[in-house]
Amino acid sequence: MTTALPMNVPMSGLPERVRIHEVGPRDGLQNEKGTVPVEVKAEFIERLAAAGLTTIEATSFVHPKWVPQLADAEELFPRVAALASSGVRLPVLVPNDRGLERALALGATEVAVFGSATESFAKANLNRTVDEALAMFAPVVARAKDAGLRVRGYLSMCFGDPWEGSVPVEQAAAVGRRLLDLGCDELSLGDTIGAATPGHVTALLDALTGGGTPLQRVAVHFHDTYGQALSNTLAALQRGVTTVDASAGGLGGCPYAKSATGNLATEDLVWMLNGLGIDTGVDIGRLTATSVWMAGQLGRPSPSRTVRALSHQEQQS
Repeated sequence: MTTALPMNVPMSGLPERVRIHEVGPRDGLQNEKGTVPVEVKAEFIERLAAAGLTTIEATSFVHPKWVPQLADAEELFPRVAALASSGVRLPVLVPNDRGLERALALGATEVAVFGSATESFAKANLNRTVDEALAMFAPVVARAKDAGLRVRGYLSMCFGDPWEGSVPVEQAAAVGRRLLDLGCDELSLGDTIGAATPGHVTALLDALTGGGTPLQRVAVHFHDTYGQALSNTLAALQRGVTTVDASAGGLGGCPYAKSATGNLATEDLVWMLNGLGIDTGVDIGRLTATSVWMAGQLGRPSPSRTVRALSHQEQQS
């Protein structure tokens, strides 16, 4: 696919490179109603790697009862594990000790736990209070670290909750610090329902740094419910964040928060970063072609504006 590129006009105060944490194969597909064949998932991951993405969240070792779409984790992971030899990181989500055990048995080297900044979502997603969830994660994180694994801590509902409304900045920061104190190497701040705006993002990042958390250990994970994902990302980059979660083609949602729409589209993110002169290592043409292919597998167009624009240009050329 021949791809138009934005004019490269850097802005001061931004990082030279951003690592994209691609969540499409896990977060992007987990809420699909129809089962996506394991062969398609494996090819999706392989295509994303070929497009230059070096961190691709492959799957989740959650009980199939809760997320049926990811019931094939044991079959999928071995199909793509060889990508690690070429430097591709393949983190997986583990909700508890049993999930970690399954991941370890397959040779996973990076895992993630998934917490909540609010009591309502902790109850809906994990059937526990925030304190109980953190207590459940503590031995999981400790065991993973003892095994030499890298551990990420996801924190959902950092900016807004469908049951509780706006989330106080210090509340989200405090739970985030507790996840890091458990031993997580990285904290991903999730805007699960897409309610954040740039000032809110800046305030939360400032609260974390004010409490001693270096932004090198912080990632951001925005949903585009209200069209704010890119502006929120830019605000985070201006504060010093260098890791951004995104989903190829804008796929995704959350099965436990019905107001959560798609993730920030990786193509939209790469387009903006290309224009700012920020290196990602991603070939936007190959990435767009991958999302067009995946949209065909799912039987509907990609919600990504960049995918639609570039694929239209390709059809016209």
